[in-house]
Amino acid sequence: MSTAVRNGIARVKSRRLSYPVVLLIIAGALVAFSLLRIVTGANQLTASGQYASALAAAVPIGLAGLGGLWAERAGIINIGLEGMMMLGTFAAGWVGWQHGPWAAALAGVVGGALGGLLHAVATVTFGVDHIVSGVALNILALGVVRYLAKLWFGAEGSAAAAAGGNDKQSPPMADMPTFTVPGVADALRSVEAHHWFLVSDLAGILGALVSNVSWLTLLAAGLFVGSFFALWRSSFGLRLRSCGENPAAAESLGVNVYRYKYAAVVVSGALAGLGGAFLAIGVHIYQDQQTGGRGYIGLATMIFGNWRPGGVAMGAGLFGFMDALQLRAGGPTVHALLLLASVLLAGFALWRLRGGGRVPALVGMVVAAGLLAWFLTTETVPLEFVEMSPYVTTLLVLSLAAQRLRPPKAVGKPYLRGQGT
Repeated sequence: MSTAVRNGIARVKSRRLSYPVVLLIIAGALVAFSLLRIVTGANQLTASGQYASALAAAVPIGLAGLGGLWAERAGIINIGLEGMMMLGTFAAGWVGWQHGPWAAALAGVVGGALGGLLHAVATVTFGVDHIVSGVALNILALGVVRYLAKLWFGAEGSAAAAAGGNDKQSPPMADMPTFTVPGVADALRSVEAHHWFLVSDLAGILGALVSNVSWLTLLAAGLFVGSFFALWRSSFGLRLRSCGENPAAAESLGVNVYRYKYAAVVVSGALAGLGGAFLAIGVHIYQDQQTGGRGYIGLATMIFGNWRPGGVAMGAGLFGFMDALQLRAGGPTVHALLLLASVLLAGFALWRLRGGGRVPALVGMVVAAGLLAWFLTTETVPLEFVEMSPYVTTLLVLSLAAQRLRPPKAVGKPYLRGQGT
């Protein structure tokens, strides 16, 4: 092996975060939040209720991102995640009020998978541009669910209308069962109430993981673990990922590229549909515009996560935290984050300056100074900024992560059977 190749492999490995480094980052974030809570008095930052809401908000985003990962690892861009989530929410609402939450979850999977199948037929069989197909699917899904909601839920004299449904929502369904670890949840809640440095903050986070957790949340966590082993620890996953890297070479080795692409996009739709079902089950009904752009944010988590399940999970957690923060805490707590953001940007600027990037360093320092001035001269932030904070976070994270991204080489490229022969 040549020196150049060995150096290239070393550089690739050096860009990957090892598990100890990831744990160190998590520990550093916990210490930072603890210090921020003490300095600003924003106790909501590490409250168990905040993290419970963040977990609930992160699951549908994470499932959409995981669905995008499956499709793009096979070479298919899936802009249609939002539409597949819509189909999942509607199917869950339609089945759930009649047969319960578990049937609703299964219906959501089927609804999303049908959307994925339609996207696969368009992109794999007929060679339609992936972006065009995905956008068309989003528009089609919006029209379909609105039409069917009016037809099935809002029809005068129907059973659904009599049970509380209308043109905009389904009748209510039963609660999804939750689990709580006896004794542990109460003990952690007691420790959290003392507001001790670091200890109470950790208790708040752990308390959210052992108290009133939906079984669907556990299922979602299992799907992330299962996806990692399926895609990176199995021959099936190796063949599927080869279709996204070099489909011609994969076909020359006997891989049925079309079959793997179909499987990946259908699984992608099923995961997005389950994310949509989670939204409907969480509030017990299907509602019009229920997805609220989460399919697009899921796509952003996939990019931020560098097309890896662990990265997608971290990105979903970040966006879920910001989403829950703007719903539960409001202006004062988001205001406290201005101080943290200014410190992090200042550190980023110094790091870029050390590496020779003077222009990014200068921009970072200017923005950090502006955020610090904003924090020192105000006591809260406008409600409009609070509501847009998840989307601002999306833009900032993607901007900072852009330089380390490595998408599959053949993603989005048209492929015709026989190119490998």
